[in-house]
Amino acid sequence: MKHRKLLSIVLSALLCLVMTTGAIAETTITYIASQDWVQDAEIELGEKFYQETGIKVDYQIVPSDQYTNLLMTKLNTNECTDIFGSQAGQFDVVTLLNVEKNALDLSNEPWAATLDPLAAAETSVNGKLYGQPVQDLSAVWAIAYNKQIFNRLNLSVPTNFAEFMAVCEAIKADGVTPIFEAVTDGWHHQLWFCEMGPAIEHLEPGTAEKLNNNTMTFADSAAAKLLVDQIKQMVDAGYWGEDYMTNEYTDAAKYIASGEYAMTVANQGFPTEINAAYPEFPAEDIGYFVIPLCDNQIMNVNPVGPTRFIWSGSPNADAAKAYLEFLARPENLQYQIDNVAKFNTLPYAGVQDKYSDELKAFYAAYPEQGTVYQTAVKYVNPQWMEIGKELVSVLLGDQTSEQFLKNIDRNRADQAVAAQDEAWK
Repeated sequence: MKHRKLLSIVLSALLCLVMTTGAIAETTITYIASQDWVQDAEIELGEKFYQETGIKVDYQIVPSDQYTNLLMTKLNTNECTDIFGSQAGQFDVVTLLNVEKNALDLSNEPWAATLDPLAAAETSVNGKLYGQPVQDLSAVWAIAYNKQIFNRLNLSVPTNFAEFMAVCEAIKADGVTPIFEAVTDGWHHQLWFCEMGPAIEHLEPGTAEKLNNNTMTFADSAAAKLLVDQIKQMVDAGYWGEDYMTNEYTDAAKYIASGEYAMTVANQGFPTEINAAYPEFPAEDIGYFVIPLCDNQIMNVNPVGPTRFIWSGSPNADAAKAYLEFLARPENLQYQIDNVAKFNTLPYAGVQDKYSDELKAFYAAYPEQGTVYQTAVKYVNPQWMEIGKELVSVLLGDQTSEQFLKNIDRNRADQAVAAQDEAWK
């Protein structure tokens, strides 16, 4: 009788375990993100998370040029995914995402205290944390160059625009296209403009504050106009080559490694990416210098980037929080650093970076730093793709740099009014 009772208890316990496991296994959280925001390493961790918890992650990846509009539609119609990705920034999380309404407060999550304070500030509102940064925020968009080509032509790193144009001319004369650019992706070519906020700020101190207070426009800035004019000057001189309108950025590593192109705008994971795809090309053969338009010698930094948010209307909020907690465990952060070529670190305590001596020297070469305008200035980042389209019009000669800047100002004003920004009333 005792054995029968014990067997009954064991069977009941097993049945409960099966039922519980089955219920968990049916839980799926949805996660929408723009292309290149979810790395293979994260998907691999997502599978490990499923094995540990029974919670599946449905990754919904959307092309960059469609993403922002789709995300806004989902948020505005109250039909968002459990987790949504977005560029963060102390202004955009309020004016674009309205995170106090659309996202959950993550301040008390176990990983929140390990987040880098600068990154936390860019994803917080009124002292509450709403986002979990996704990528390496220490990397900057700078000019990566093929040292083999520079050495062969006896070229030095340029320190101003005139020297940069001379370097480009020497490379072009050698039969190599100086700069790889990829307009077709819609997101990359405007880096030449938006990342140069520190240069504008250096030439015209206080511009970012005036733009945010609506006491100045981009069209008022001589430095901004010079910047756009110099971008067009590069293109008109043939330094972006003949295929910049149809190139895809995923091919950057191939073209730089092959020697067909000498330079491209990239972050500091690029050398590892090249070496991983083309082992015969040493990672140390890629060097870096800051974009020298407007004679810039200031390091352009951005304390924020793609960020995960949990939608406030999520029916699976606890499961979504569990996923974010899982990703932020030190061993899983380290797994991403070690297995994502373009990551050298992540903005959390308790991780080990993988900076090479070359990269350390690059950062040391530019002690002065400034924040890029897509983070420092309101209503720039939300029109990222539109800026790209407007810049193409300039490059094709369909509009002037003045018109380009006025269009940015118009779009900023429209967004400010929609956000009921006091400075625009």
